[in-house]
Amino acid sequence: MIKGYLGVDIGSISTKAVVIDENDKLLAETYLWTEGDPIDAVKRVLAEIESQIQSHVQVVSIGTTGSARELIGTILEAQVIKNEITSHAIGTLSIYPEVRTIFEIGGQDSKIIILDKGIVTDYAMNTLCAAGTGSFLSSQSKRLGIAVEEFGSYALRAQNPTKIAGRCTVFAESDLIHKAQIGHKKEDIIAGLCRAVVTNYLNNVGKGKTIKPPIVFQGGVSKNPGVVKAFEEITCEKILVDKNSHLLGSIGAAILAKKSKIEKLFSFNIRNVDFSTEGRECGMCPNNCEIVCVMKNNEFLDGWGNRCERGLLNVRNKVVNE
Repeated sequence: MIKGYLGVDIGSISTKAVVIDENDKLLAETYLWTEGDPIDAVKRVLAEIESQIQSHVQVVSIGTTGSARELIGTILEAQVIKNEITSHAIGTLSIYPEVRTIFEIGGQDSKIIILDKGIVTDYAMNTLCAAGTGSFLSSQSKRLGIAVEEFGSYALRAQNPTKIAGRCTVFAESDLIHKAQIGHKKEDIIAGLCRAVVTNYLNNVGKGKTIKPPIVFQGGVSKNPGVVKAFEEITCEKILVDKNSHLLGSIGAAILAKKSKIEKLFSFNIRNVDFSTEGRECGMCPNNCEIVCVMKNNEFLDGWGNRCERGLLNVRNKVVNE
């Protein structure tokens, strides 16, 4: 029997999962849309992963990361629940041990990670603006009537990229409409959008950071060669994009689970268990904490959002006694 280590990266837009062996070799991988329901997304991910791994592979440890890592980590009884910065850094270092800078642009967030000799020394994430993320490109692709997957090939054909104001989505959309109305070619507008994403990213997420090569670009947007080209032109550096650039967060989570050396046999039958969440207010003090309760077959499993132990205990007792 081969030991497998499952890593799950649950984002607001997409959910990624891999299974690796003890030598970090990929045994299974999947990527699908979260569609606003992380519990359903992780069940679909598990079904896909189970169909790929062979019967002699037994998952013995699980790591979760991403914005829904706590929720999914609780449901899967994960051995490791880790933030995106650490997971992406670990996943990237497993392939590019000399990396100094990681650019990551996902569906609704983006981050930059600075490393020195394999140690994370600085990082930043976007806060409010979505102009430098994949959701911005997706919304503009619908406006232009072109699949976002084709944006890269359009951008590479551009001869004179249109200058698009990329400091926020509202200004960018307004500028795009204006440039289309006065006759700019679609490929030039799309190349301009790719440059706007990069400019926004470097001026906000990358502001004040010391960017040094080797630079690795990852996340779903790294699959867009138009954005890769814009990064290379603006930074004047070679940008490395791995074939699994969209999976590096989940690979990092799987490696962290393996390194934990905490093992427990995992059953994919967990897909048949009914999980749900509900929000409750504590009400025991003026903080009035809003606590998220995770229910397993209508029974309280875990909760968070409390500022003190009394809050969680109070809500738990309420749920159990109903």
